[in-house]
Amino acid sequence: MNSNIFLPGFEDVTVTLMEEVEEKLCIHVERSVEPHTCPVCHTVTQKIHDYRIQKIKHLKMFERQTLLFYRKRRYVCPCGKRFAEENTFVERYQRLSVELNQAIKIRSIKGKTFKEISEVYGTSASTVVRRFDQLAENTVNEEAKELPKVIAIDEYKGDTKEGKYQLIIANGMTKEPIDILPNRYKNTIKHYLKKYGAQVEVVVMDMSPSFKAAVQQALGKPVIVADRFHFVRSMYWALDGVRRRIQSNWHDYDRKKCKKMRYVFYKRSNKLTEDDKWYLQRYLDLSPVLRKAYELKELFCRWFDKAKQNGEEHILQTKNALYRFYEEVDKEGIPEFTKAAQTLKNWQIEILNSFSNNFSNGFLEGINNLTKVIKRNAFGFRSFQRFRAKILLTHKYKRLGSHIG
Repeated sequence: MNSNIFLPGFEDVTVTLMEEVEEKLCIHVERSVEPHTCPVCHTVTQKIHDYRIQKIKHLKMFERQTLLFYRKRRYVCPCGKRFAEENTFVERYQRLSVELNQAIKIRSIKGKTFKEISEVYGTSASTVVRRFDQLAENTVNEEAKELPKVIAIDEYKGDTKEGKYQLIIANGMTKEPIDILPNRYKNTIKHYLKKYGAQVEVVVMDMSPSFKAAVQQALGKPVIVADRFHFVRSMYWALDGVRRRIQSNWHDYDRKKCKKMRYVFYKRSNKLTEDDKWYLQRYLDLSPVLRKAYELKELFCRWFDKAKQNGEEHILQTKNALYRFYEEVDKEGIPEFTKAAQTLKNWQIEILNSFSNNFSNGFLEGINNLTKVIKRNAFGFRSFQRFRAKILLTHKYKRLGSHIG
């Protein structure tokens, strides 16, 4: 085989032999004799002491695992010091080439599991984990910088040694994750925001009382924006609660059929098909209470659409319309909607802020969805720090290709 080739990353070596042994590509390389400086007395010498063969794992070539047999030269100084020659393709005490280490680090971010990556590169899973930890230590800052003016916070189920739930903090403007806290406890959030949240002016969150209390105690009086999905969902939950309560007294056929066709209650009235309208009318005729509950849901949806159109300029109109909705709920006296309306009253300022400030937690729910996929692929993470690094690095290098190696 012709061995007069130049390998990328090995421009300063000479390939003396290429052979295939047991389906592995073996490449024998060596460097030319060059003057080297003694690390002890700094004397320049070219005197050779001996040679040693070092076996190094390298990136696959031609879909075969590749081994480098490096004929490493050792020099001797007049002072008696013996030292190895310098090279650019393998670090000291390493048995993997520099490029293979780099590929493992990159793939450890983009790959599904550490075990899968180890099988691709012919190494152990523990080696991949160590390379990932090295990358995380140098890339993911343990000490976060000052938080931006707009942040979004939300919890996700991590199931690590630190606890069942963790809290993720993201930039509300760039929609990139900033940091992850080991738990969702009030004191943890409060201390973190006190330390890094001096510039925070707007906080987007779901309707969690502990989140709200922590933010207010740490930041004073920031603008808290309630995520629209969560307060709209409370109305749909109220309607669903009425449906389940009413249909429990119906005949088995109607009860089971109504449960199967429950989506007709959730769809907007202007999006119903003819069949949907027929089923909706049938079940609303069976219960005046269910009809009133459906009308309240539609009234809330119309208020919501109008509130989005009004925006910040006509926020007073939005507020007055919300008061009229409260009056309709009180007049009907449906327990499920009364409870949902009380939730809106408790978070009224934050709900109105969601129309004055066009921020949402929707992107953060998408990040959490990807987090669940990462956890599911890996069958869970026990180490919080490793899981935190995996999430942050995945989003930091999401546009980085994973085809290396």
